[in-house]
Amino acid sequence: MGYILLILYWLGWHIGIFLMLKKAGVSNAKAILPIYNTWEVVELCGISKIWFWIQFIPILGQFVSLWISIIFVMHFKKVGLVHHSLVVLMPFIYLPYIGLSSTEKWHGKDALQHYHKSASREWIDAAVFAVVAATLIRTFIFEAYVIPTESMEKTLLVNDFLFVDKITYGARIPQTPLSFPFVHNTLPMAPTTPSYLKWIQLDYKRLPQIRNINRNDVVVFNFPAGDTIINLPEFGSKIPYYDVLRSPEYNNNREKLLNDYPILVHPVDKTDNYIKRCVGVPGDIIEVKGSHLWVNGKPGMAAPFSQTEFIVKTNGTAISEDYIQDSIGININEAGSDFQIMEGVSNTFKINMTAAAAEKLKKLPQVVSVEYYDDKVVGNTFPNDITHFTWTVDNYGPIQIPKKGDVIQLNDSTIQLYRRLISNYEHNALDEKQGKYFINGVETSTYIVKQNYYWMMGDNRHRSQDSRYWGYVPETHIVGRAAMIWFSYSKSIRWNRLFSQIK
Repeated sequence: MGYILLILYWLGWHIGIFLMLKKAGVSNAKAILPIYNTWEVVELCGISKIWFWIQFIPILGQFVSLWISIIFVMHFKKVGLVHHSLVVLMPFIYLPYIGLSSTEKWHGKDALQHYHKSASREWIDAAVFAVVAATLIRTFIFEAYVIPTESMEKTLLVNDFLFVDKITYGARIPQTPLSFPFVHNTLPMAPTTPSYLKWIQLDYKRLPQIRNINRNDVVVFNFPAGDTIINLPEFGSKIPYYDVLRSPEYNNNREKLLNDYPILVHPVDKTDNYIKRCVGVPGDIIEVKGSHLWVNGKPGMAAPFSQTEFIVKTNGTAISEDYIQDSIGININEAGSDFQIMEGVSNTFKINMTAAAAEKLKKLPQVVSVEYYDDKVVGNTFPNDITHFTWTVDNYGPIQIPKKGDVIQLNDSTIQLYRRLISNYEHNALDEKQGKYFINGVETSTYIVKQNYYWMMGDNRHRSQDSRYWGYVPETHIVGRAAMIWFSYSKSIRWNRLFSQIK
C-alpha cells in the first residue's frame, strides 16, 4: 500500500508539472523530462538556480521540491493556504487539475503583484508552510534516504537515493520531538554536534500498521549498537563504541575509555539509520553455514544481486582486466577493490562478486576452481562469548530470534544472548550476584520478552556490519520499508535505476 501511494504521489506530481509547464509555454521535450522539468519551473518563476541543485541533497531536497512546487502554483494565482495544502497532500490530483482545467491560467511573474502581501512575503509564507508540511510527510508518510556504504551491493548501490515508506509498518511517533528540521542526529556543518534536545522524551508509540515486516523486506532502522558512540568523525557507527570497549586495549574498562574519548549517548530515534534485508522475523531460527543462509532449517532467500567473497584459482594464465571490469563489474585499480591477490598463494584471488559472476568465471579455460570464501575469525560476532559460541560470520548459529511473549532462560550459557535485550532495549536493571540473576531487584531465572525482534543482514555478505556482529533489532528501532529508488548517480546519472522498485 505504501509503495502504491509513493508511485501515485510522484507520478501524479510529474504529470501535473508537465501539464502546467505546457500551459506556461514550455515545449513538450523540456516539460516531460524528470528532474530537468524543475529547472524550467525555477526559470519561469525567477527562483535562483541554486535551489534546483539543493533539491538533490537528501532530506533537505524534499522541502525545496515542495517549496518550488508551491511557488509554481502561486504563479497560477493560487496563493491561499488551501491551495498550498493541496499541492503538498494531493499533488497527483491538484497539479493535473491546474494543468488540464480551461479556467486556470498561467500568469507568470505578474501573478502576485495585485495582492496585499508582497511577493517576498508570499514566498516566505510558502517556505514556512513547506517546512511544516515536509516535516509531517517525512515523519509519518515517507522519507528520503541515500545509501552511504556498499553493504547492500549490488541490490542497492552507493548514492542510490531512496524513498522509505513509513506507512506500511506504521509510522513511529517522534520520541525526540525537539530537533533541527530536515537532519537526523547531527548538524550539517558540525558532524559531532547533536541536532536535537533531550528536554522532552516521549514513550515509544506507532500509528496503526498495514502489515508486519515480512521476511526478506529491505528495512531502514536505527542502529541498535549506536545508542552510545565515540563522538569523533572517524568513529561514530563506523567503529562502534562497544567494539572498542571489548578490544584488548580496554577489556570492558568503561572508565578508561571515557577518559580517552568523548562519548555521546543517542536516544533511540536519533541513532544512525542503517539499511539491511530482514532475513529473520520473530521466532525464526537463523543459521549461516559455509556462507549460505538457512532459515528454520531451509535455505534462505539469496537476493538476485547479492554479493559474497569467492576464492578463485587459475592455472597461471591471467584473467583479462577488461573481462573483470566489463563482465564481473569490478575495477581492479580502484582503492579497496573487490578483486584481491591472495598473498603467499600463487595464482589465487579473492573476489567479492555475485553468484552469477562466479558462474561466468567458472567457464573460463584458465580458471581451475571457484569456491566460497570461509571467514574463520572467531570472537568478533554476537554475542561475543567465545566460551559458549565459537561462531564466525560464515558459520553462524543456530540462533532463535526472540518474539513478544517468549519465556527465555537465564543462565551462564544464555545471558550474553539476552543481556542488551533485557537492559538496553526493554529498560530493566539486570544484575548478577554469585551466579544468580536479578531483574529490577528480583531474583529470577527466566524473563518474558516484551516486544518483537528481527535479524538484519546485508546482501553484500562480506562487506556488511549487520546482526551477525551486534544481534537483534528491536521493533522500537524500525524506521520503515525501503520502497523505491528515485535517483542514483556515480560519475553520472544511473538512468536505469531511476524510479525502480527495491527487491
